[in-house]
Amino acid sequence: MADRENRPGIIIRSILFFVLYNAMGIVHSLLSLLAAPFQTFEQRYRFVNHWTRATMWLLRVLNGVHIRVEGMENLPRDEAVVIMANHQSQWETFYLQLLVSPQATVLKRELLWLPFFGWGLALLRPIAIDRGSPGAALKTLVREGTRRLEEGISVVIYPEGTRQPPGTLGRFGIGGAMLACRSGRRVLPIAHNSGDCWPHRSLIRRPGTIVLRIGEPMACEDGDAKALNARVEQWIRQQAGAIMDPSGAAR
Repeated sequence: MADRENRPGIIIRSILFFVLYNAMGIVHSLLSLLAAPFQTFEQRYRFVNHWTRATMWLLRVLNGVHIRVEGMENLPRDEAVVIMANHQSQWETFYLQLLVSPQATVLKRELLWLPFFGWGLALLRPIAIDRGSPGAALKTLVREGTRRLEEGISVVIYPEGTRQPPGTLGRFGIGGAMLACRSGRRVLPIAHNSGDCWPHRSLIRRPGTIVLRIGEPMACEDGDAKALNARVEQWIRQQAGAIMDPSGAAR
């Protein structure tokens, strides 16, 4: 009800966020490209993510979007892991870069072709896959993901593949679990409700609280990627559902 009563204000602030967010992104992407030849990977990662931090600040101050993280004690401190999270909006692709650093995100290769945003993203050494060739994509994920993990870089994958509307989850692909089993690494499961405040394919940024829950890392048992994937999916489904109460407000 409060959102409806203040909808003109929400729309105006959402438009302002869109303008400032993109303007900052264009300028910072160009600065990142200029600075990249003189930086190590760790330095590039921190520099590129100044835009990420600015985006989170803008969301809070301008749009009234707050963040509550639960389960910080489950974050591995000296271990690269495979992070599997549900996918609802752009928010998690930003925030997870700050939560676990450094990291490499598994994404469709077309994103790297986007002017400015894609150029900056390429500096973070993501794992770009061709979704049109599932077999080749899985091989690339396991090969490049293993390399990143061996270098101490955690790998983030969204097993649903595409963003889902709030309150729903898509089918979980097995790539993340297979990478964990093949590389001998653990999976860090994460659930959130970002789509409630930053809906996919919408200009609106709704005020509220994004709750992000971090689960205990899960190990691959007996090399069974299917069993690991099922355990991760069950946990994410349970937690994503528990984050929302019957009235639709984040707990």
